[in-house]
Amino acid sequence: MTAKEIRIAYESYTSRMELYPQDRELLSAADAALDTAHAPYSRFRVGAAVRLSDGSILRGANQENASFPAGICAERVLLSAVSAVSPHLSVSSLAITYAGEGIDSSHPLAPCGVCRQTLAEYEDRYRHPIRLILSGQAGIVQVFTSACDLLPFRFSGTELPVSAFDPSGT
Repeated sequence: MTAKEIRIAYESYTSRMELYPQDRELLSAADAALDTAHAPYSRFRVGAAVRLSDGSILRGANQENASFPAGICAERVLLSAVSAVSPHLSVSSLAITYAGEGIDSSHPLAPCGVCRQTLAEYEDRYRHPIRLILSGQAGIVQVFTSACDLLPFRFSGTELPVSAFDPSGT
């Protein structure tokens, strides 16, 4: 048996005011996205914003459905929109924030497992890391240089059989 250890490096700020102006701008866009969340069941709203490789910013928010598995997290809503609207551009940074009735949003929350996997695959697709900025409505902000930092043992397409990529099976 060999004991191993994983360490994740990230930046931690005590408030948004300590961030670079472009990071504060991206978090403000994520805050604005909260207004477009559709969360009538959980009342847990998540807003996300991306800065694309051309400097433009797009926003997205979680979209719930009465059939809970059919809901979509803000991160996946946004990445799908980027793929549809700006497929020729890549994501350089993504900011995520949240709010809700009776929820203490004074600290950052990390994306769910499905979103972590999706973000990791988008990094593969773009062939570069996606910088993550995680924040609540106040308090600490965490910045990760790569979405893969949140999913160190990720599953990638390289593990799939060749036939998964080739419908002919050859």
